[in-house]
Amino acid sequence: MPKIEEIDLSLISNYSTETYNSVCSLIENNMLEKYLLDRYPNYHSISNNKELLLYAKQLKNRYLKKSQPLHKVSYDDSIDRVYKALGLNSSKSFSHGRKTKSVIEIRISSIFKKCPDEFLKMIVVHELAHLKEKNHDKKFYSLCQNMESNYFQLEFDFRLYLIQLEME
Repeated sequence: MPKIEEIDLSLISNYSTETYNSVCSLIENNMLEKYLLDRYPNYHSISNNKELLLYAKQLKNRYLKKSQPLHKVSYDDSIDRVYKALGLNSSKSFSHGRKTKSVIEIRISSIFKKCPDEFLKMIVVHELAHLKEKNHDKKFYSLCQNMESNYFQLEFDFRLYLIQLEME
């Protein structure tokens, strides 16, 4: 078990001192993993890109019916290493004769292949929100919260999950 000084806690550095100290206490007492398992005991079973696309389309159709259609949603092994992100949202335009077509693609870090249900939903919701709101502003986070009412807690707990993964 690494010492607290050896652990990168930059993921939670912008939270209050009280929150930061609470996380440090969980780590020092070897309770972080138990905290996460108690809150998120169930892992999802979406293991391939076809299932992930279906899952994302279901969420999109429920909350963003009028937004652009999704063409591809996939897990990507390189996202967290290359782009320092958890997911990417891209739109590619190309001409087909006189018509211009746009293809919307979401790529999700492979970290999410094996994680609690709630964390996968949080990142898919985040990427879907980018279909309507490009910037991480108040409107964006309001949309995320509309699609997942517990969005901010899930985002925080996912940061803890990443810290736990680093410690293993």
